[in-house]
Amino acid sequence: QLQLVESGGGLVQPGGSLRLSCAASGFTLNYYAVGWFRQAPGKGREVVSCISVTDGATYYADSVKGRFTISRDNAKNTVYLQMNSLKPEDTAVYYCAMRDGLLCSNEYDRWGQGTQVTVSS
Repeated sequence: QLQLVESGGGLVQPGGSLRLSCAASGFTLNYYAVGWFRQAPGKGREVVSCISVTDGATYYADSVKGRFTISRDNAKNTVYLQMNSLKPEDTAVYYCAMRDGLLCSNEYDRWGQGTQVTVSS
């Protein structure tokens, strides 16, 4: 069964850190571009970050630039999102997604189920 599974979400205080994981099963994630997205209550889904296959190029939304880092561990078939200096406005359900291509894009083919991140004191 082909699937993506996110983990690592939770409740954290402002200024804290979390690391989200996106693990693939049934296929090799190394060959695909992978993106992280989030959706806050009452808002639309927005792209947070993406990592391409070709030369590992990365993209970050302006709202997370300098605070979040996306990376791959090919041996573990996993993509991570390290989130530092978290703010209450980072609260959302976070999703990872892969696309059948080497480069980041606006369209993705397979999605995980999401993991909740709550930033609150």
